Amino acid sequence: MVKVDESKCIGCGACVSIAPENFDFNESGLSVVKKDEVNESVNEAKDACPVGAIEVNEGTETPAE
Repeated sequence: MVKVDESKCIGCGACVSIAPENFDFNESGLSVVKKDEVNESVNEAKDACPVGAIEVNEGTETPAE
């Protein structure tokens, strides 16, 4: 699952530049997910986001013991 927290997004465009197949801008100029597929580009976009607005969950997580 890929999610953008619009309350954090500043519309810098890093994610759209890095993963245009997954992210786009909404009418307010903020990032939105257009393809909810976790791949290398999405992880790069998450790491490049200056405000940490992108959340990536690749599936079921096992709790740490």
